[in-house]
Amino acid sequence: MRWDRLFDDLESQLDRDRGEEERALALESERLRVGRLALRDRIAAMGGPEDGPVQLELVDGTSLRMRPTAYGRDWIGGVATAGAGDAHCVVPVAGVAAVSASRRQVVESLTPRQGPGGLVERIGIAFALRDLGRRRIGVELRSMEGRWHGTIDRVAGDHLDLALHDAGSPRRERDVRGYRLVPLERIVAVVAAPTG
Repeated sequence: MRWDRLFDDLESQLDRDRGEEERALALESERLRVGRLALRDRIAAMGGPEDGPVQLELVDGTSLRMRPTAYGRDWIGGVATAGAGDAHCVVPVAGVAAVSASRRQVVESLTPRQGPGGLVERIGIAFALRDLGRRRIGVELRSMEGRWHGTIDRVAGDHLDLALHDAGSPRRERDVRGYRLVPLERIVAVVAAPTG
């Protein structure tokens, strides 16, 4: 009778030890997973279409409330929500100083998700800015040195050319007041003219 109880105790001890080891492995696995999360991925997880806008605090001291819709290798694209209407925008991840988030958004941003993993996620910011330039869309370019209105004329390897003209007016050579060559690394956000 005693031997039976001894073996039962040993078996329960082994089960308990195995359970603790599995829990410790699961915790370590979760720490490693969270350690690999990038800010872009967390913003993507908290900024789905049903979740509403995300408040980005930018490195120039301004903020931008946006509904993210696209995520490139080093940028986030979406719709900036403002009082005057919605405007498409591109924000380099390096331009984000912080994200103001609710507790729900923080929890959602840590939830494991399988992203679409499409081609757009491998595209750099230069490609997204070239598209704005091709479309001849008037933009407000925010950099570490200030804000300028104009149209992106071209995007080179590490900078872009911005033709300066009044906000809300189309790019016409006679209305261009000058040009500004801006290093891509200094760009904080590019906001297109509002749609509404």
